[in-house]
Amino acid sequence: MAPQEDNVLVFFVNGKKVEDDQVDPEWTLLFYLRNKLRLCGTKLGCGEGGCGACTVMVSKYDRIKNKIIHLPVNACLAPVCSMHGLAITTIEGIGSTKTKLHPVQERIAKSHGSQCGFCTPGIVMSMYTLLRTSPKPTMKEMEVAFQGNLCRCTGYRPIIEGYKTFTEEWELLQNSNKLNGEQTNGCAMGDQCCKLQNGTGTTDPEEVLFKRSEFTPYDSSQEPIFPPELKISGQYDKQYLVIKGKTVTWYRPTSLEQLLELKKLFPGAKLVVGNTEVGVEVKFKHMVYPVIIQPVLIPEMVDITNTEKGVRVGASATLIDTENHLKNEIKQLPEEKTRIFKTVVEMLNWFAGKQIRSVGALGSNIMTGSPISDMLPILMANEVTLELQSRDNGKREVLLDGNFFTGYRKTIVKPEEILLAIYIPYTNSDRYCYAYKQARRREDDIAIVNAAINVTFEPKTDIISDINLAFGGMSYKTVTAPKTRSKLKGLPWNRTTLELAFTHLQEDLPLDPGAPGGMYVYRRSLTLSLFFRAFLAISQDLEKYIPHIKIDKRDLSGINGFHSKEYKSSQYFTVVPKTQEKTDALQRPVVHASAYKQATGEATYCDDIPFFENELYLAFVTSTKSHAKILSVDTTEALAVEGVHYYVSAKDIDPSCNNIGSIVHDEKVFYDDVVTSQGQIIGGIIAVDQMTAQKAARKVKVEYEDLQPVVVTIPDAIKHNSYLSSVPHKVIARGDIDKVFQTAPHVLEGECHMGGQEHFYLETQGVVVVPKKEDQEMDVYSSTQNPTEVAAMLGHVLGIQLNKIAVKVKRLGGGFGGKESKAMMIAVAAAAAAVKLNRPVRCMLDRDEDMVMTGGRHPFLSKYKVAFDDQGKILGALVKIYCNCGYSFDLSPGVLERAMAHAENSYNLPVARIEGYLCKTNLPSNTAFRGFGGPQGMYAAECMLQDISVFLNKDPVKLSELNLYKEGDSTHYNQKLINCTINKCWKECIESSRYYEKRKEVDKFNKQNRYKKRGLSVIPTKYGISFTVLHLNQAGALILVYTDGSVLLHHGGIEMGQGLYTKMLQVASRSLEIPIEKIHTVETATNTVPNTSPTAASSGSDLNGMAVMQACNIIKERLKPYKEANPKGKWEDWVKKAYFDRVSLSATGYYRTPDIGYNWETGDGNMFNYFTYGVACCEVEIDTLTGDHEVHSVEIVMDLGESLNPAIDIGQIEGAFMQGYGLYVLEELVYSPSGTNYTRGPGTYKLPGFGDIPGEFNVSLLKGVSNPRAVYSSKAVGEPPLFLGSTVLFAIKDAIKAARVENGFDPNDFQLVSPATSARIRVACQDNITAKFKEPEPGTYSPWNVLV
Repeated sequence: MAPQEDNVLVFFVNGKKVEDDQVDPEWTLLFYLRNKLRLCGTKLGCGEGGCGACTVMVSKYDRIKNKIIHLPVNACLAPVCSMHGLAITTIEGIGSTKTKLHPVQERIAKSHGSQCGFCTPGIVMSMYTLLRTSPKPTMKEMEVAFQGNLCRCTGYRPIIEGYKTFTEEWELLQNSNKLNGEQTNGCAMGDQCCKLQNGTGTTDPEEVLFKRSEFTPYDSSQEPIFPPELKISGQYDKQYLVIKGKTVTWYRPTSLEQLLELKKLFPGAKLVVGNTEVGVEVKFKHMVYPVIIQPVLIPEMVDITNTEKGVRVGASATLIDTENHLKNEIKQLPEEKTRIFKTVVEMLNWFAGKQIRSVGALGSNIMTGSPISDMLPILMANEVTLELQSRDNGKREVLLDGNFFTGYRKTIVKPEEILLAIYIPYTNSDRYCYAYKQARRREDDIAIVNAAINVTFEPKTDIISDINLAFGGMSYKTVTAPKTRSKLKGLPWNRTTLELAFTHLQEDLPLDPGAPGGMYVYRRSLTLSLFFRAFLAISQDLEKYIPHIKIDKRDLSGINGFHSKEYKSSQYFTVVPKTQEKTDALQRPVVHASAYKQATGEATYCDDIPFFENELYLAFVTSTKSHAKILSVDTTEALAVEGVHYYVSAKDIDPSCNNIGSIVHDEKVFYDDVVTSQGQIIGGIIAVDQMTAQKAARKVKVEYEDLQPVVVTIPDAIKHNSYLSSVPHKVIARGDIDKVFQTAPHVLEGECHMGGQEHFYLETQGVVVVPKKEDQEMDVYSSTQNPTEVAAMLGHVLGIQLNKIAVKVKRLGGGFGGKESKAMMIAVAAAAAAVKLNRPVRCMLDRDEDMVMTGGRHPFLSKYKVAFDDQGKILGALVKIYCNCGYSFDLSPGVLERAMAHAENSYNLPVARIEGYLCKTNLPSNTAFRGFGGPQGMYAAECMLQDISVFLNKDPVKLSELNLYKEGDSTHYNQKLINCTINKCWKECIESSRYYEKRKEVDKFNKQNRYKKRGLSVIPTKYGISFTVLHLNQAGALILVYTDGSVLLHHGGIEMGQGLYTKMLQVASRSLEIPIEKIHTVETATNTVPNTSPTAASSGSDLNGMAVMQACNIIKERLKPYKEANPKGKWEDWVKKAYFDRVSLSATGYYRTPDIGYNWETGDGNMFNYFTYGVACCEVEIDTLTGDHEVHSVEIVMDLGESLNPAIDIGQIEGAFMQGYGLYVLEELVYSPSGTNYTRGPGTYKLPGFGDIPGEFNVSLLKGVSNPRAVYSSKAVGEPPLFLGSTVLFAIKDAIKAARVENGFDPNDFQLVSPATSARIRVACQDNITAKFKEPEPGTYSPWNVLV
């Protein structure tokens, strides 16, 4: 009898029951929450489960264990149909600013752990879910909870600082300190506090950024109850759910019989447990699966049971449940019996994030058949048994061995069969199992290569009875090593056998030099390195009972990779004097003005704005060719899709107005003839909603004719003479450099390459355009740093006066320069559609669209020739700087010019010639990015200095000290340095970091360890503050004072997480002498403050702060008579009295930076208003076998004058440092030779994660300094610290030298390209393994990727 079907989806959201019979199985939970329930606190960051912004808590009642289970889940991947009978808790469900904040929300806000706030709800929900599962978690549990979350702003330190107060370790330490009568001043380290250890002796009790004593205690008994209906009744678990959509039908059977019947009926159906793979395929590969079956209620598939030979894991059992069961077995059984279990559990720690492990299944991992699966090598090396079953043929068992996979993601499992269970065997005392994984980033990353080694010895001997090895990342499938297996059987476990294994592994694991993934030498080396690691580990095991096996103590460092570390940090800043008025908020660590709203999900971002009546959605049709002629565009099929209204293209714009651009109008709104890069906008589908518009856009057929050449790299551009402007574009010259080269004792030549960087703001580019009914008026809600430019481009393209266009920005979910000029691309296109249809139009780019369309940081190639004396004093330099601009100017001239101005970093170049070249390539046009060319220029300077240190065999630190600028020196562009504090910062950093002691410790460590090496680096930075385009150095402000004494503050700055709104409130608080609570800022809009400069160049606080101060001073002056007449009165009294006397209570402030303006022709004038200085010292450790690394400690000293807000400024320093660390070490943009970007999301592009922060992270704001050139003696902070992230690269370089010496190679005969990825580190650590593989000669193969 056919089972009764239920087709009404029932689940609970924040305690409220949702019943819906009109659900589309293609909808994700995130889509439903945001679009149907309008719960917009849960964010879309990537759409592939890689950033955690969409994290929610899913709760269910386990009737077998009789307990409630809470799981963190990525709502962007979870199908809403999978929520049947479950309870979902979103950020809105745990606390609110209108009622009461949950302690989890309060602590992240008060600890300054929320900057732009877009990632905050996801981080809050990860922590909240952990607390619901473990009310007093350990630090390790907390680290695991955050493996699936990313933050681009904070640098993670303040989040950990705030949340570790929930942990068991924190409570134990606090209780211990209380018993000992110690005052901890809020530091978890007690008398081990860094401030005490670093020699400052005492701590000011106020020198803390937040007071933990003010946190609301957490009481787990006060949490919302689980819906009683779900606990009392199991009716929803028993329902055979069938949800039918237009193209997809969702089945949730409740018995094995039902499932087998379905699989017989629909052999091509997809079985989905967590949707972590299928969801990505549907979203990004646009796969269509008409039938989806969710087998999560079938006991035979979810149960995990013990058998006589091992553990039977149901194919649908989640990875978390599998991990917990195996951990329990490990605890209870003898060690020799659970070695495979231990290997699986250890690997699961590096398997995706906790959100994915909570829903993904081991069976899914097998059936997906990914060639880089983390689990498959372990299971294949151990040849686990798989239980298969079909309706007609019953059960059968197969081995998961080298024959299981028949092709790319194809297996021997028949279409009508299902994988029922996996049998993981016990081991014995003579069987060993080890597995390793190497990725770009340790946590939540896909493998480059992974390996598993399973060895069985003859009883109590070192003779190999059997050995099986499996590898991922070396073919289109997980592969074994059959030759190695057969040749090693019967041999003793020794170095001779090891060499034999190396020989046969090379035969078993060939790799084409042009294979997808690239990294030919690295991947091949890893196969041997990982086997060698297992060789050492097993040798150590055998050493315990086989006398002749001995391991050199120095070799022990090769056994383990890096694991979690203990976090330490300290922050030093000037505490406001006790005499400062309590109402004066300036220079206090005030919490970010939006932090509480961000922590509760109430903060509104562009795509959170409620839908407007008759609103439509725009989805772009973009070029898929790097250089081609458009032959035709066929929209017939797309326009036939139900819900589609229009196709907007160049035909809808006056041809004379189709050109846009920031400096030069060399880009098009819509491309209609020739495309010069992938990602250029050809047109857009306008439809009723996002899903419809995007589906239809994919149906637009564009025919191309390829054009040549396709210029992708800087060498390509040089070869084809492909430049955007004259060659060179600009020159900075001082003195006669040729003469210096003729007379100098030493001259060196070199070059350095720096890769680009993706902004990866968590909120992608978005816009909502609302045309009004009168006079062509238009409201534009844009995620832009530059609202005036958006308005200007709209006005230009559509022929509308700027006084009719109001561009409004509440806040951005991160910007980093990426929303300075690129926002206009989508805003203008959306506005064209809105005007054409006279309806509101919304557009929010998906992450992959954003990464392909908008460009990023410019890759640079710098060629230099430097003269110096015997001591290392630089006498002069010639530097040629080549900048990969992409297809258009954008802001590239400004980026290049700043790079040229920073090509000396902090070093005095008495004579210099700096040439800049703008290379035009067929890549997306690169744009502004935090640092704006400065980091690329300074990198060249440091590479020069490093080369000199190698030549003279001197410590780079000594050469830096010798060449540092001094007060009164002039730069190579003739600007005199006034208040130059770089030497102060340097000395303090050297001292507080204990550099010379550490150097001895590092040298000692390197002598004691063969396969781990440590390195040190100290790097200075000098960053010029102001726009190099003179007219942008101006700002306006508007102050409105109301009769109740409240103040409304408007200015031209954009809040994007950097705390600008907060600082402006603090400036107004001091200027008006009123509490900050009386002052409010609504938004930034072009119809309140006109002609705004972009919020960029680190000048937001400087320019807008001075304008705000001037406006406040005008108000203050007007109120002065009333204050003098009534000195004991209150602010409100003076305001009311002035109002009744008909005194204006509104004022505009205006500021323009004085005494700046550089003449590039003559070299006269000041290029910058002033400079921000800083120094960082970094210690790293590298794994010479894999290229992995760990940052042990970072010490930063920055001169920020008199900080407007120490908490915000220190947060900016930490965030910039981590972004710089990403730039120089982790984040690699990968392009094909034809210009295709392979790195389109967090799955392939790796930001630093929680696990990447330094073990010790100390930041000091230089005390006793001032800055008369900016508001209230402060200094700009946004961009200057970013270059300090390069200290990690240079410390890695130092460690590589030690490795090369160890292995008998020239310590300096290598080049380390930025970013210093694990592949580049490993290949630079030359040894007997890398020597076996040679990089093939260019021209002998087709490379998969190129260095752009």
